[in-house]
Amino acid sequence: MAWFKRIKQNISPDTQKSEIPDGQWVKCTNCNEIIHRKQLETNSFVCPKCDFHFRIGSEEYIKIILDHGSFKEINKTMKSGDPLNFVDTKPYNSRIASTISKTGLFDAVKTGSGKIEGRRVAFGCMDFKFIGGSMGSVVGEKLARLIDKAYTSKIPLIIISQSGGARMMEGAYSLMQMAKTSARLARLAEAKIPYISILTDPTTGGTTASYAMLGDIIIAEPNALIGFAGPRVIKQTIGKDLPEGFQSSEFLLENGFLDFITERKELRSKLVQLVDYLSNS
Repeated sequence: MAWFKRIKQNISPDTQKSEIPDGQWVKCTNCNEIIHRKQLETNSFVCPKCDFHFRIGSEEYIKIILDHGSFKEINKTMKSGDPLNFVDTKPYNSRIASTISKTGLFDAVKTGSGKIEGRRVAFGCMDFKFIGGSMGSVVGEKLARLIDKAYTSKIPLIIISQSGGARMMEGAYSLMQMAKTSARLARLAEAKIPYISILTDPTTGGTTASYAMLGDIIIAEPNALIGFAGPRVIKQTIGKDLPEGFQSSEFLLENGFLDFITERKELRSKLVQLVDYLSNS
């Protein structure tokens, strides 16, 4: 059985395997480009080859948008109860505890105040890492208190949405947050305090049906999924094929649901312009 034997030793046993440190390189899911993590961070987590916007969390948005060290978080340790004693693959309380331990977040939104080029703003940012960025009673309450802070302090409000919708584990309690946040925003509008809403990938469900689409100015990142129900559910309901690019940022802009789309690298400078314009108006 000579053909199973290596006749020529062309690999030295002393050759060291070249290894890439874990987490140092990232593959773009859009164009398959391999990018060094430092380069990706420097480029605001946007692929330098195809401009694909990677999904990022609240910490990254705070660093990209707000002045360094200016963010002061409020209601940080507020966390959900279990009013329905909900159990799916595991009890809801256990899911909350394990997600807090894994992510370092207490719920799916960070709220507080900060500055953009010295301009003080009330700032909230959702985070998809926490149970898909779902909107439960804590998310609604933290956003309601943030809106109240903007109202009492007379400062512009900015909310970045990134959500799979209302949190099913809290049932009607999560749906009530739509009305609560919308009512607070109506009062803010009456006081003529600016509210800028930023939609990122994905923004769906009850979040879209409430505060995400109630901004004086509504901005989206490129190619973000934005909608209420998912495309598959809608197609099955109406029994028709959906238009190409349905529920993308570009489709919504074309049909008048957005004011404009902004690259993440330009978001900070655009917000400075908008805050100045709306505040002066």
